[in-house]
Amino acid sequence: MNAVPPTPFPSACPPEQVAFDRAELGVILTLYGRMVAAGEWRDYGISCLREVAVFSIFRRTAEHPLYRIEKRPKLRNRQGMYAVIGMDGQILKRGQELKTVLRVLEKKLIRPVD
Repeated sequence: MNAVPPTPFPSACPPEQVAFDRAELGVILTLYGRMVAAGEWRDYGISCLREVAVFSIFRRTAEHPLYRIEKRPKLRNRQGMYAVIGMDGQILKRGQELKTVLRVLEKKLIRPVD
């Protein structure tokens, strides 16, 4: 008889792609819905890549995104895994908690009343 070596336990390898979970999408889509109701945003796109998940926000469908909300788990212990990036590539806010990072976009919703 041939001896078969035991099957090793699966290693804790990172997932093949990064994605937003249900709670994160709930927070993002709540803000998105308010901005659509205010007439500021019209479309969005989600990309789930190997090292980053991106939620892109558009004013019109065929344009470059106004803002990108990125999730990079590798930056969790450094600057924070969430970031809001503007149209020009400038990082507007970065942090550990998604709600605090998205506050930079909520300020755009506040306007003076005429």
